[in-house]
Amino acid sequence: MQDFDQRLTELGIELPDAPAPAANYVPYVQTGNLLFVSGQISANADGLITGKIGDGLDVEAGAKAARSCGLSLLAQARAATGSLNKIRRVVKLTGFVNSTPDFGDQPEVINGCSDLMVEVFGDAGRHARAAVSAGSLPRNVAVEIEAIFEVA
Repeated sequence: MQDFDQRLTELGIELPDAPAPAANYVPYVQTGNLLFVSGQISANADGLITGKIGDGLDVEAGAKAARSCGLSLLAQARAATGSLNKIRRVVKLTGFVNSTPDFGDQPEVINGCSDLMVEVFGDAGRHARAAVSAGSLPRNVAVEIEAIFEVA
């Protein structure tokens, strides 16, 4: 069995602290062997990554924002389970892209998160997915992504 915590180190990835909920909800819920992680918004060490893809932010910036969501998803999964080694697979990602009405590259934006999951978990990181546009997102963030993981 692969050591996913060690894999983060090999990739030079340091996870952020698991973000606290911003309203009346919990960051994750486990039922049976499924872990549902609430939507994580795009942020980095400088704060929220805000803006609209297609108006000031391009696909590359959007993909970086999506990757930041993925890092927070992993941080929440580790907080929930104690170790990424308890993750058996990434089941599904649902990604929301704050984009202009004519923007059509939502899949390429959410690839920033999907690619991270495959980097960390290999084939167990391949997942079902939705990548949809949103006219706006909370706090004007560029991307929000939620996840379902299978856990041991």
